[in-house]
Amino acid sequence: MAFRSGFVSIIGRPNAGKSTLLNAVVGEKVAIVTHKPQTTRNRIQGIVNVEAASGRPAGQIILVDTPGIHKPASSLSRKMMQEVEVALEGCDLLLLMVDATEKFGSGDEFVLELVKRSKAPVFLVLNKIDCLEKSKLLPLISEYVRLHAFVEVIPVSALKKQGLDILMASVLKFLPMGPRYFPKEQLTDQPERFLAAELIREKLLQLTAEEVPYSCTVRVEQWEEKPKLTRIAAVIYCEREGQKGIIIGRGGQMLKKIGAAARFEIERRLGTRVFLELFVKVRANWREERGFVEGMDWRRQLEDLAEDS
Repeated sequence: MAFRSGFVSIIGRPNAGKSTLLNAVVGEKVAIVTHKPQTTRNRIQGIVNVEAASGRPAGQIILVDTPGIHKPASSLSRKMMQEVEVALEGCDLLLLMVDATEKFGSGDEFVLELVKRSKAPVFLVLNKIDCLEKSKLLPLISEYVRLHAFVEVIPVSALKKQGLDILMASVLKFLPMGPRYFPKEQLTDQPERFLAAELIREKLLQLTAEEVPYSCTVRVEQWEEKPKLTRIAAVIYCEREGQKGIIIGRGGQMLKKIGAAARFEIERRLGTRVFLELFVKVRANWREERGFVEGMDWRRQLEDLAEDS
């Protein structure tokens, strides 16, 4: 039986549940998730392998998670929107993910304008239906269908894993015949050192005060693998001395808490013991530094590592 494969970009407003969906269908955490908007800053690919079954071909679905769509106001947010643009241009299928519990507004109109520029077929994925009164679902579908010709409309709950089998079966049907792009055992395209940096940032987002997370980023500076231990040194960059104080905490307690929580997840991911060192540095207005922002992209970091070796 023929093999289907292709790239499926997931787009939507911040906090629509894109990363939660990605993790749920891949079956592992490949994208960090918090309750705070704009957690995702890069394109992240999650790979779903589908076995052949009665009436269904085998296939490989490469899901592309993207930053939440917003109007950019800094070099960082402009870079995030560039990630969205690349995902829109290079996909076989587009999933517009909508928080079904939120009222349609100007932000949704902005997202739809981007969708209309894509040449790919578009699914409307209405998320968080477990939190929505059933009587409100059909009117919401009608409102969106009136605004765009979606090829499929699929209600899901990414958190509760409701409707995901239907979604993936429908996605596979729309993908072209093609090759297996990634080895069967591979779950994501991102390197482990980038995922480690993201897991540190996730704990930072979850544990620190509201004013800190958006002005922070994490970069792994050292990575040394031994048979039974991986040594990692990472720098947390913030923009002000006051933020540095919050991250470190009284007697270094907050930084220890962030490190312990991140180390636990990194060890689970790598399957080995991890020695994690965290440092905090102030870099004023780094979000406006185009060169620094570009340098935080893991693809650029891999290029730099290749040049250094």
